[in-house]
Amino acid sequence: MIFVTRDPRKPEVWANLKQFWNTGKAEAVDPATGDKVTRDVVFIKVPLGLNSAPPVPTENPLTAEKVMLGKKLYFDTVISSNGKVSCASCHNPALGFTDQLKTSTGIFDQKGGMNAPTVYNSGYHLLQFWNGRAPTLEHQAQGPPQNPLEMHDGKGNPWYQVVSRLRKNPEYVEAFAKVFGTLPTRDAAAKAIAAYERLVLTGNSIVDRAELAMRTRVEEEGEGKLETNAADFTKVLKDALASKDTEALEALGLEASSDSGKISEVAASIQRGKVLFSNKARCNSCHVGDNYSDSQFHNLGIGAKDGAWPEGADLGRFGAQETGHKDASLIGAYKTPGLRQLLSTAPYMHDGSEATLEAVVDLYNKGGNLNPHLSNKMRDEPSERDAAKNGQKAVIPRKLLLTTDEKKDLVNFMKALQGESSAEIIAKP
Repeated sequence: MIFVTRDPRKPEVWANLKQFWNTGKAEAVDPATGDKVTRDVVFIKVPLGLNSAPPVPTENPLTAEKVMLGKKLYFDTVISSNGKVSCASCHNPALGFTDQLKTSTGIFDQKGGMNAPTVYNSGYHLLQFWNGRAPTLEHQAQGPPQNPLEMHDGKGNPWYQVVSRLRKNPEYVEAFAKVFGTLPTRDAAAKAIAAYERLVLTGNSIVDRAELAMRTRVEEEGEGKLETNAADFTKVLKDALASKDTEALEALGLEASSDSGKISEVAASIQRGKVLFSNKARCNSCHVGDNYSDSQFHNLGIGAKDGAWPEGADLGRFGAQETGHKDASLIGAYKTPGLRQLLSTAPYMHDGSEATLEAVVDLYNKGGNLNPHLSNKMRDEPSERDAAKNGQKAVIPRKLLLTTDEKKDLVNFMKALQGESSAEIIAKP
């Protein structure tokens, strides 16, 4: 299995792939003999905007058979103790690979304490889970089957039971033997699920298309800065209108049949929002890169009350760090989520406390919620008087002072990051 990203030096290689999953042939060298051989391969067309492939561990190389086994496990309730909960129960492809609930419902209809993060582009994150307690997707896949709020009934050894159930299923016995050469094991199951999740990708948003249009324009003109303008967004929105790309247009509240006159206005708003994102609104201090996440952890004050961090509240990244390596500045800090597919993955924040993008912008606009552990990126510098008075420990939330129109433009930019849904071969059970 080979990932193919759009290389500006050879754009035709990527462009000639007609779909996400493409079967074909490729020459390789047999590691045992050194002879050249021709192999059957699957070329994965990485969506526009993702300029690198998700990292793949050397001990878990991707194969089509492994991905399909992982997909089968992902949608199968056999992993849960009561046979009623699957990975897809909380990370449903039809719901943006989330459940669109404030917090998720697990085994025996129990409510968890966290909002289900999307699987989209999760292969790019440096750590997994909101508090980063899992270093890889392989590690993350082992968590829910043993969690008494998610998949396990609390009786006996959870993974021993999962493996026992899989070994009683002839289809799984055959599939694991074909992919791994063994009976079903915990290690192999985790690797298969992780392999599948690495292919849950999204991109090709209006923003990505405008970036490509801008680069094409600059190359053709032979001059100019590599910066988008409203005309670039107008062009790609008109192209979306012409191709009846309802997914991209509806994200921005546009109808292909009747809203052609609004294109220029919406394009200008997106461009203004893009400028705000990297300047006055300071979003790109954490939301960076192709996936719009630094994969780091920040306290925004979600859960803080009356300027304090409540006793007994979840400690976020601090709580997940190993004893002897705990960083007190990360109390109540949670991972920066990516910003793609936001309209499919509401509500927002680790506890699902913000229902809309407008509410999220309002939270940032006021500087988050005051608490002693507020991220440095959310703070204003204290005045000399306040610093002296508080022993250099004053916490002052940094207000963005966005106007009503600026907030609207910023939200429109985030809506323009709504990309394409996963290909049917990945998203359909």
